[in-house]
Amino acid sequence: MFDAEKVKDACVQWIRDWFEENGKGCNAVVGISGGKDSSVCAALCVEALGKDRVIGVTMPNGVQPDIDDSVKLIEHLGIKRYDINIGSAFQALMAEVEDKLGHPASAQTRINMAPRLRMTSLYAISQSNNGRVANTCNLSEDWVGYSTRYGDAAGDFSPLGGLTVQEVKAIGKVLGLPGDLVEKAPSDGLTGKTDEDNLGFTYAVLDKYIRTGVCEDPAVKALIDRKYAMNQFKLKPIPHFDPKF
Repeated sequence: MFDAEKVKDACVQWIRDWFEENGKGCNAVVGISGGKDSSVCAALCVEALGKDRVIGVTMPNGVQPDIDDSVKLIEHLGIKRYDINIGSAFQALMAEVEDKLGHPASAQTRINMAPRLRMTSLYAISQSNNGRVANTCNLSEDWVGYSTRYGDAAGDFSPLGGLTVQEVKAIGKVLGLPGDLVEKAPSDGLTGKTDEDNLGFTYAVLDKYIRTGVCEDPAVKALIDRKYAMNQFKLKPIPHFDPKF
């Protein structure tokens, strides 16, 4: 049985140890979307390092309807805040790309450009604040490739990378985070659909499959297996040619 308190304590110690080795005295920089992953990640960093060493960054693409959730989390934790609106950069870069393409960019290009600009923003804030950037992806998302390479899938350390969605939620409750943020339906904020709508299955079904190997629906199992196989490259180091001297 998953012991959220025990795992939370172990993760907090892991963060402390990582910073001791890889950024002694540095700050943790976390992109705050207002959802469970960024909320839990930021709260773990606060417990590990203290709120004075955690920086929250909001990064709306123009107007973000749920920006109040991001602000609520930052104020709840009492951490430093930067607001970086990527809207003008997104529009300018997309216009330049489409001008050179000579035709509209693909839907996937538009979807992935925003998280990549957000990661650029996080590293800009981080490098100007003696920081290390948190990757806020969880195991469930990584398992089926529901992340953007060099976007939200980037970062310097990943507290949630070994935890499923259900486990992240449980830790959020142990941390005393606002329930509406922990239980908020995850969405990419771009397609108007939830993550689960886009994936074609629920995180509860995926998490059970990850932890037990059991998936009652053969079609869903096949879909998960296909996504897992197709997206393994996102989790591996960039392959390089070995001259074998």
